[in-house]
Amino acid sequence: MKLIRVLLVHDAGLLRSGLEALVSKAHDMTIETAGWSRSLPATRTTPADVCVMDTEGLRDSALDELAAALRRAGAKGSRMLALADADRPGALRRALDAGVLGFLDRNATPDRLLTGIRNVAQGKRFVDESLALAFLRASEMPLTARELAVLKVAAEGAGIDEIARDLSLSGGTVRNYMAAITRKTGARNRVDAIRISQRAGWL
Repeated sequence: MKLIRVLLVHDAGLLRSGLEALVSKAHDMTIETAGWSRSLPATRTTPADVCVMDTEGLRDSALDELAAALRRAGAKGSRMLALADADRPGALRRALDAGVLGFLDRNATPDRLLTGIRNVAQGKRFVDESLALAFLRASEMPLTARELAVLKVAAEGAGIDEIARDLSLSGGTVRNYMAAITRKTGARNRVDAIRISQRAGWL
C-alpha cells in the first residue's frame, strides 16, 4: 500500500502538534509539519501528495507561493487542503483562486480531516458541507482587485494622498474607489468598510 505523504502548514504550534498526532495514527498516511515561515523550504525537503494548510491571517500571495513551490517540487500544486471558517468567505475565495482543491471546516471532526486528505490525494474536489453557504458568499465578493488594493492600503492607516502615491493613482480616483467600496459593502464610512471587509476575510 502506497502511503499518502502529508505536509501540514500551520503557525499555531499546539494545533500543529495535535493535527500531526491525529494524521500520524492513520494507517495510510505519513506526515511532516512546518510553520508558514518554513513552508517553502519544506516543500523541497518533504515531497508531499497533499499539503494541508490554515488559511487564517495569510498575506495575499502566500497561497500562490506555496502552490508554485509544490509544483516546482514535483507535486501537483492543486492538491492542497485548506482549513477554513464558514464566516470568512474572503479567505475561501483567495484559497479557491490559488488552486486549492479541498476545503475543511475548522470545526470538522477528525474523521472528516482524514477523508478530506484521502479525497484530495486522489485529485478529487472536497468541500465540507458546512462551507457550502460560505462558498456562495465567496463567489459574490463585491469588490474588484483594484478596490481591494485601495482598501488594503487604507486599512494600514493611509490617507487619500498616501494611497494615491502608493498605488500610482490620482487623489480623485482614490476617492471614487473609496466611494464605490463604501457603497458595495453597505458600509457607513471608510472605517466601517474596512471592518466589514476584514470580518469577511476579504482583507
